[in-house]
Amino acid sequence: MLLADILKIVLPALLVFLAGYLAMARLLRNDADRRKGEIMLANQRISTPIRLQAYERLVLFLERISPESMIVRVNQPSMTAQNLQSALLSTIRAEWEHNLSQQLYVSNEAWELTRNAKGNMIKLINICAERVDPDAPSIFFSQKILELMVELEQHPTSIAIDKLKKEVGEFF
Repeated sequence: MLLADILKIVLPALLVFLAGYLAMARLLRNDADRRKGEIMLANQRISTPIRLQAYERLVLFLERISPESMIVRVNQPSMTAQNLQSALLSTIRAEWEHNLSQQLYVSNEAWELTRNAKGNMIKLINICAERVDPDAPSIFFSQKILELMVELEQHPTSIAIDKLKKEVGEFF
């Protein structure tokens, strides 16, 4: 009889303790999830403008390294083809170095397309330089670059710009 009396007291106490423990564990888990959600929302409020700015800067980079844009900015009447080639390549490198950190905020695919566009622009400039006398006036070199750009189905920079715009549309 003594054992039965002890069980009558201990068993309900254990059940109450177990129910309390499970309720507290669930309450703490829900609170932790809520806090995690609040932190993620706060981080998103901070990172979204930064990511959007990274996409903007990469589009600007791609626009600035497009041949039409660079030739107008860089070309001087007294330049030779070789001088213009060096100036165009220097411009691309300077723009690239200025925007390297943007890779942190965009997808790997978008960054690769941007990097490929830069590489393809360098190749295009070097190919055109091989087809023109280095001492020729820069206008002939400029014409050769623009002629080659017309022959391409899609400009290397426009492919990357289209991808960046598409990604921005998906995220924002």
